[in-house]
Amino acid sequence: MLEPLNPEDAQRMRETGLRLMRRMLAVLQIFAVSQFGCGAGQISHHLWQKHQADVDYSPLVKKLEAAVAHVRQLAQKSQLGEREHVVSFLGSQNVGKWDALTLAVRKELTLAVRDLLAHGLYAPSPGMSLVLAPIACLLPVLNSSPQAMHPWELFVKYYQSKNGRAFVESPARKLSQSFALPVMGGVPATPKQSLLSAIHTVLSEHDPFKRSADSELKALVCLALNEQRLVSWLNLICKSGALIQAHYQPWSYMAQTGFEGALNLLSRLSSLRFSLPVDLAVRQLKNIKDAF
Repeated sequence: MLEPLNPEDAQRMRETGLRLMRRMLAVLQIFAVSQFGCGAGQISHHLWQKHQADVDYSPLVKKLEAAVAHVRQLAQKSQLGEREHVVSFLGSQNVGKWDALTLAVRKELTLAVRDLLAHGLYAPSPGMSLVLAPIACLLPVLNSSPQAMHPWELFVKYYQSKNGRAFVESPARKLSQSFALPVMGGVPATPKQSLLSAIHTVLSEHDPFKRSADSELKALVCLALNEQRLVSWLNLICKSGALIQAHYQPWSYMAQTGFEGALNLLSRLSSLRFSLPVDLAVRQLKNIKDAF
């Protein structure tokens, strides 16, 4: 009968096994790089379904252009006094009676931005990144597609990578909020700081009520337009190299263009002032909760 291993021997055996596995993966990676030209962290293009690389994103760009034009037209009418805002969102509890501008932002502009951000966006498999990535070039027969990822998750990952919660909940930040100060230490909030704060606001208001990713993205776009920061916030995501490399396929609109065309289109809204409701997806639920 075999005697049971003591904890120290068991730990030593586990560590030895891990070292051997790391060495084996390193050898496989060197072989894949030398023979097939793919490095660590790269996934062979053969792993994607071939028809996906042929997807044309020009209809998505045209959709965004039309949405921007419509929102711009409605916003200019509003600023000129030709208002179509017939609902007081501060006092109304009937969120079904949305005005034309709010509808255009939520139903047209946000969805057009979402679809362009979603082009080629995926969530890499943990198993692929840790085990199969070094030998991805050796697996040309694997035809399963990567899992699609909602663009809102990209903002959440940015928030997490930048320690957004720690920033928003810092004593200095809370003090400035308590006194309704738009600055911290006399310095205006940077685009990064304002984006982290906006994402935190949306998460805090929508997550407790299990709102959809679409609803949370709509809230963020409304916040961005209200603060005239839509282009700068999106640009932060586009310039986040680690996120882009980890979540976008090489044929995606983001990887191919850097999202520059979309940012140029959206810049047509930067000079306009908006006062859009941000909590439409949760307002009724909050009112019900407050009633009890």
